[in-house]
Amino acid sequence: MSEKVCTGQVCIVTGANSGIGYHTAKGLADMGATVVMVVRNMDKGKKALEEIKQTTGSSSVYLMHCDVSDMASVDRFTNAFKDRFMCLNVLINNAGAAFSKRQETEAGFEKTIATNYLGMFRLTHNLLPMLRDTAPSRVINISSGMHKTGKINFDDIMMEKSYASMKQYANSKLIVTTYTYALARRLSGTGVTANVVEPGFVATNLGRNMGGLRDRIAFTIVRPIQISAEKGAETSIWAAIDPELEDVSGKTFAKKKEMLSADITHDEEAQDKLWDWTLKTLKRTT
Repeated sequence: MSEKVCTGQVCIVTGANSGIGYHTAKGLADMGATVVMVVRNMDKGKKALEEIKQTTGSSSVYLMHCDVSDMASVDRFTNAFKDRFMCLNVLINNAGAAFSKRQETEAGFEKTIATNYLGMFRLTHNLLPMLRDTAPSRVINISSGMHKTGKINFDDIMMEKSYASMKQYANSKLIVTTYTYALARRLSGTGVTANVVEPGFVATNLGRNMGGLRDRIAFTIVRPIQISAEKGAETSIWAAIDPELEDVSGKTFAKKKEMLSADITHDEEAQDKLWDWTLKTLKRTT
């Protein structure tokens, strides 16, 4: 096996083959970081990888497979990453999706929650030992301003009783923000920070899984007022590299400024309840 990689700032970006993830990876590569593009679709990923290498001139960009909705895939990626790299400075949990109809993963998890949150939790905790070893290091979780319309219904987080696509998407982002603050509390004093980024109202491929006519029309109507994915990636890049944020943790940022998140995200009892629910839920896949 070739020598493990640990050059410059090693950054993982999930969902890096398109949209905000692509431009985040590209921006970091252009600044000299070693970037690991984590993608579900390897064909699209290979095309994105070549584009980034050509436009940035960087030879320190790598492509790896992971379906973040599949906990077994997350575990396989973790092992493959540890075999290939010996350090990790920044983990950007960017991958996300919304689904017009309720779907379940093979493990029985509702797919929006699995993709947007459970996979993020599993990946982050798999990689925490490496992040601690290379501290100061950063975890950046991508949420959305829509989190303020969401709810955490501990009796039905998987929306088995009544499913609504964008409502569940908002719920998942509320969960992401709440989890990030819980993580920041637990990482206090370790040199690892955990923060949330809200990219803004960005034109991405989020609606590609929306099979319903109403959802497709809605995404088409709002497209002209959305900002570009490149613009949306700016705060993620800033949160990953700005030296003034080295010791800042448990915050939400949008447009490179701190933002106030929903009240429940700051409730430590709710944070701990979510944490316990997650650990119990993920035990089903171990």
